[in-house]
Amino acid sequence: MILKTQKNDTIVALSTPVGVSAIAVIRLSGENCIAIIEQIWQGKKLSTQAGNTVLFGKIINENKDIIDEVVLALFKAPKSFTKQNVIEISCHGSGYIVQEIIKLCLKNGARLAEAGEFTQRAYLNGQFDLAQAEAIADLIHADSKASHQLAISQMRGGFSNKIKELRENLIKIAALLELELDFSEEDVEFANRTQLLTQVIDLQVVITNMANSFQLGNVMKNGFSVAIMGKPNAGKSTLLNALLEEDRAIVSNIAGTTRDTIEETKIINGIKFRFIDTAGLRETEDTIEKIGIERTLKKIKEAQYILYLFDMNTMTITELEEEEKNIVQPYQIPYCLVGNKIDLIDTKNVEAFEKLPNFIGISMYEPQKIQLLEDFLANYIQHISSQESQIIVNNTRHHQCLLEAADALQVVQNAINHRFATEMIASDLRQAIFHLGSIVGEVTNNDLLDFIFSKFCIGK
Repeated sequence: MILKTQKNDTIVALSTPVGVSAIAVIRLSGENCIAIIEQIWQGKKLSTQAGNTVLFGKIINENKDIIDEVVLALFKAPKSFTKQNVIEISCHGSGYIVQEIIKLCLKNGARLAEAGEFTQRAYLNGQFDLAQAEAIADLIHADSKASHQLAISQMRGGFSNKIKELRENLIKIAALLELELDFSEEDVEFANRTQLLTQVIDLQVVITNMANSFQLGNVMKNGFSVAIMGKPNAGKSTLLNALLEEDRAIVSNIAGTTRDTIEETKIINGIKFRFIDTAGLRETEDTIEKIGIERTLKKIKEAQYILYLFDMNTMTITELEEEEKNIVQPYQIPYCLVGNKIDLIDTKNVEAFEKLPNFIGISMYEPQKIQLLEDFLANYIQHISSQESQIIVNNTRHHQCLLEAADALQVVQNAINHRFATEMIASDLRQAIFHLGSIVGEVTNNDLLDFIFSKFCIGK
């Protein structure tokens, strides 16, 4: 593997998806990219043009044959994404044309870019920090309004600025301790231990709260997992179809039709939900149905929310409360009791069910009732969001670093409380500073960088 952090040559890659399209964009970055393209370019001389310029011309081969008429965007260092010279060629989206242009670039001195190498160069050249670079990948893969907004916020530095602020506060504390070490022979205490403990506790609380936001961040990034649970013939598959507005699951009046879990996604009010239709829960001797129920139980345990569906036309409130206590609550997962066929029972019974907490009544044949359920789920996520801090973590690596920083600060607290030597307190504090710094790339190594950027797509 090429150690990208040691390379400053000219790289080239297709930045748009592979396949036939109206246009394709080929990107180059590096000191010599202008000279390389001038060898295959027919148009205004690139080296004499100002940066941030768009030009029309032709790409030609060594025989002066025209490969394509293209639009070329020219960016000169340092005013470019990578802070190097950058050229983006918009050509027709023919696979042959793309291959020929890239081959000509390679022949004249460029090399193929590796995954994420353009973004890595931008990071190494100071365009943004490591957390912001990772947010670019999240932005590319965002498939809902919530995940898009979170990625935009992080890419613009909201999360990074908070991490840097916390790290700077820890560095100030560490500086006082280091000063004490310089005057160790005089037994001077520059950092009052009571005040120091208070500062460390306050910082640990902030860091822990940020780490705890990961659950919500993961929901916004990957979707909120909702298991549709209930007895056979409760209408679970019908509900999935109603939510998706398509016949995704097989529906019949035969109990045990669903033998395995079915999972589909839907965007509701900008939030991605992953709905899981599960096998009906009952005692059975059918071997295949037993396997389906086992898989259902496993999926329910992995879910973040449960919709417990029941037939209001055949179940009493007492029976429902018994099932709620014995079947739903043991999972210790947030849930909602969803009463089906509300249109078939009288008003008094409806009012009795509506007194139950976490209840919502629906009818599969009334779209407005399904809309009420969707709004209920979206409001639940928005309520959780309102309780979180403005900084939301959605990256597993960042989450782990925050946990390690919080653990290091706990060790610092213990050291202060037990009046440990200044050297030990300072050493533990440096660990917390290190973990926060690794989030934004203040401290890092080549292996970590190559691992992070290898997860990007080629051409980004």
